[in-house]
Amino acid sequence: MCSRYFLDADGNVIAYTFRVPVEPRIVRRINIAPTQEAPVIRANRDGTAREVAMLRWGLVPFWAKDASIGHKLINARSESAMEKPAFREAFRARRCAIPASGFYEWTGAPKYRVPHAITIEGRPIVAFAGLWERWKDPAGQKVETYTILTTAANAFVAPMHERMPAILGEHDIDAWLGAPADEAARLLLPYPDAALREREVSRAINDPRMEKGSDTFSGSGDIFGAAGNEKGI
Repeated sequence: MCSRYFLDADGNVIAYTFRVPVEPRIVRRINIAPTQEAPVIRANRDGTAREVAMLRWGLVPFWAKDASIGHKLINARSESAMEKPAFREAFRARRCAIPASGFYEWTGAPKYRVPHAITIEGRPIVAFAGLWERWKDPAGQKVETYTILTTAANAFVAPMHERMPAILGEHDIDAWLGAPADEAARLLLPYPDAALREREVSRAINDPRMEKGSDTFSGSGDIFGAAGNEKGI
């Protein structure tokens, strides 16, 4: 499961990395939580280029009666998403890539859960595989939402959680966005163990209201950098 992640990049960096127009609403985020807006990369309407959009995390299927279902659909299991009613149409036609610098997992007893920031060596920005959907509220207002696809945890993440985000390879984004569904599904594999790093961070991150800007990533006395040393395998 992925219930929090972070993005150490602004709109200019995302534009350069993913070959999309600059979106000025993108800022560096230490604590992206469900129901919040965050950037996703998707194919444009005619499929000829990529675009960036700000969508709400927690997928609301087009057939849903109300938006509350999105709270339960922040993740989709990659092994079954093509068959599940909530995700199968989006898997066929509305796949997206979700920019991230890493994600969080927790260890310890419920009252004393310790967060760990997990990053990818040599890739300061990666893309999680995702699905997006468009829903209309009773007033006819369009609401666009997304979910993060997860896969079985690799050996690095498994001691913390049995699932992890499906992280796309550097050259797999175009195929994920545009290939037929069965071909795209083959990209949803656990990321190689040796590339991952983790460090313990402050428990302040447990509160989804804890959000700072670029100074949070400085590593000097802040919640992201002060609590632990980076570890690999």
